[in-house]
Amino acid sequence: MELDLFVRYGPDLLRGFGVTILCWIVGSVGGLLLGFAIACLYRWSIRPVRWIIDLYVELIRGTPFMIQLFILYYGGPYLGLVLTPVQAGILSFIVYGSPYFAEIFRSGFNAVPKGQIEAARCVGLSEARIMRRIILPQMLVPITAPLTNFIIILSKETAILSVVTVPELLYETQTMAAETFTYIEPFLVLSLFYWLMVIVTSWLGGRVEARVTRHLKRT
Repeated sequence: MELDLFVRYGPDLLRGFGVTILCWIVGSVGGLLLGFAIACLYRWSIRPVRWIIDLYVELIRGTPFMIQLFILYYGGPYLGLVLTPVQAGILSFIVYGSPYFAEIFRSGFNAVPKGQIEAARCVGLSEARIMRRIILPQMLVPITAPLTNFIIILSKETAILSVVTVPELLYETQTMAAETFTYIEPFLVLSLFYWLMVIVTSWLGGRVEARVTRHLKRT
């Protein structure tokens, strides 16, 4: 990339990268929390509620993210839900990610031996203490890698937000390419930004996995 182009469009690219990080992190954290709540509700609710959750999970997982984004952004005003592009992007990420996170958490719940939970109830532990002291420490071991992988997938899904004019990284890159008629350099820089996001997330996920599995390495 020529130096003058970098000087001219560098701030726009960095600003777009900031919007990408914002949508990705807030959407991922929101989806993570909502997914955990859905998994807990599924585990301790009655059967009709589970049917509703199953319908929600299959509906969101069975439709493309772009369609969900269009429905929320363009169809929301018909229901009185008027959102800015960034707000629509973040909310779409939360909705889209929550069923995937819920299924990951549900698999983690199922990985904990039922005998341990029944033994904890027999000695009088509350459900909150059972969750904190028995279920969570053990379920983190098998779910850390899947959580990291899906968060990485979400980081690359942020590129779709440009279709509703979210001024994220791809949107700014396309603007630069259209105004300068240069395509290779801007998209190489775009790839570098996404690569850095994936590398950092993989490193952090590896650190978390090493911490939650450190007891398995003891002799």
